[in-house]
Amino acid sequence: MKSSIALLVAVGLASAVPPQTPLSLSSTPSDIIDASPFLSFHRDLVQIPSVSGNETAVGSFVADFLESHNFTVIKQPVPPSSHGNTNRFNIFAYPSASPSKDRPEILLTSHIDTVPPFIPYSLHDDADSNSEILIAGRGTVDAKASVAAQIFAILDTLRADPTASLGLLFVVDEEVGGLGMRIFSESPLNPSPSPFHTVIFGEPTELALVAGHKGMLEFPLIARGKAAHSGYPWLGQSAISAILPALSRVDVLGNIPPEEGGLPSSDKYGRTTVNIGRVDAGVAANVVPASAFAEVAIRLASGTPDEARDIIARAVKSATGDNEHVYCDFAARSAGYPPQDLDTDVSGFEVITVNYATDVPNLKVSEGVKRYLYGPGSIHVAHGDNEAITVGQLEEAISGYKRLIEAAVQRTRVD
Repeated sequence: MKSSIALLVAVGLASAVPPQTPLSLSSTPSDIIDASPFLSFHRDLVQIPSVSGNETAVGSFVADFLESHNFTVIKQPVPPSSHGNTNRFNIFAYPSASPSKDRPEILLTSHIDTVPPFIPYSLHDDADSNSEILIAGRGTVDAKASVAAQIFAILDTLRADPTASLGLLFVVDEEVGGLGMRIFSESPLNPSPSPFHTVIFGEPTELALVAGHKGMLEFPLIARGKAAHSGYPWLGQSAISAILPALSRVDVLGNIPPEEGGLPSSDKYGRTTVNIGRVDAGVAANVVPASAFAEVAIRLASGTPDEARDIIARAVKSATGDNEHVYCDFAARSAGYPPQDLDTDVSGFEVITVNYATDVPNLKVSEGVKRYLYGPGSIHVAHGDNEAITVGQLEEAISGYKRLIEAAVQRTRVD
């Protein structure tokens, strides 16, 4: 397995060095992709733009492929985004000959949307072996690598064991709030108690099993003031002056011990981290600002969103002298979730934790359902201009998913 650092180096080289000579006189990188049904499927998937809100074309491509391989495909409608397709959908699929029909016991799931902007698919032959060919472009890692590998892992498994009770779920909107997974989770396709005893989530984990990821809390911090001419600032109230102490305090809450009013940490996930991602205030330099607004994202290492909200609200009151015109609008982002602990009881994998968010908390399952998070590629390049993955990582992911499926199938038959 290629390490994160090595992959980043390879991506950097790919962006700086023009394509090299073919691997052999008769075999170019394009030839290698064309010759592999798996790699060519991944290529075709990436070549279809699917920025969040505009997933219809890629969804149709995946659905058609699965139907051509004897899957029953349910296209579950998902409401459109404000500037996206009006007819986008999740894909829930299972083998048409499956004895469990629409109630598979083992579910593999990932997402088909990507972050913007669309970056075309490209190949970079800067290595000495086929496995080190670098494939670049938006979605090559996050998460079309997982989508492709999950599909081909299931196809391989079914060839060897046609009775395996397997299903696939590919959702939209994961990158911008998880509406697709929430729609599925609340639908009759996900009854309670769960028909699934194992769910395998696909995200870039560098081929490691993830023991868990941090929780999430987002909210706007708002200050209200009074506009006035900047030559006579005492006639107004500056919302910027009011919000600055609050921002300064919130910004460091992850570094302050809980007993001193800070956010909690944990041995497993480290510190809770705070990111003030956006600030907007005022209308002009010569106008005392009447309003100020900041968007804050908290990655929770411990505790619940409600506990964190209480800590943050007290910190804002303390920093502003209990100024009622400076407040956190928690109702505007009522969602949130605590740290998500995941299963790692299948041997042969490196085990890590990650800081990024996933659709794991958006899928409601019964207590005792096994949840695994695994996939090819590095999160460190997933949203960047240099998003890329090697052929070797893609191919190894099929083996990894098959091992997770095999362990789940064996558990079923033992039970």
